[in-house]
Parts: sequence; C-alpha cells; structure tokens
Amino acid sequence: MIVAFSISPTAGDDDGGVSAAVAEAVRVVRESGLPNETNAMFTNIEGEWDEVMAVVKRAVDVVAATSPRVGLVLKADIRPGHEGQLAAKVQRIEEHLDGTG
Repeated sequence: MIVAFSISPTAGDDDGGVSAAVAEAVRVVRESGLPNETNAMFTNIEGEWDEVMAVVKRAVDVVAATSPRVGLVLKADIRPGHEGQLAAKVQRIEEHLDGTG
C-alpha cells in the first residue's frame, strides 16, 4: 500500500512556522527504512498496512510531543500484491506523456 499523509501541529514556532516539527515527523519516516518521498504538501510511504500505519503513528506522536493538537490528513492506495508502486505509478504516467505508454 501507498499512504500519502500530512501532519501539522496546531502550534508553531515564534514565527508561526511548523517546519521543525514536520521535519521530526519526516525523520521518523526516513528512519523507518520503508520506501518514501516527501514533497511540499505530503510525505508518501510504501509498505504493508501494519508497518506503514505504525510509522504514521510514530510520526504523529513525535509532532504531538511539541504541540497540544495535531492535524493529520491521510490518503491510502491499498492494492495487495503490488510493490514498488511509489515509483511505478509515476513512471506509467510519464510513459503516457512521452507517448511510449
């Protein structure tokens, strides 16, 4: 499965920024060893249900340690028996764009 998620603390730093707290969540994801990528809006992670959800929970917990309230947006693509889809889905789109698909 692939999960795209975004975690945001309700309390920011002195300037209202949340990047330090979000960076700690991303660190949890990267240290998990699961395939992942982060963009401006979401972090994507791929793996089995239990392992992915455990990483999301740990990421929420690390943000919750710095904020009294945490927002979580999560979208999942659940497709048993398929691995490597984090890159493969994008590759299929690129193939259609360049006419080879």
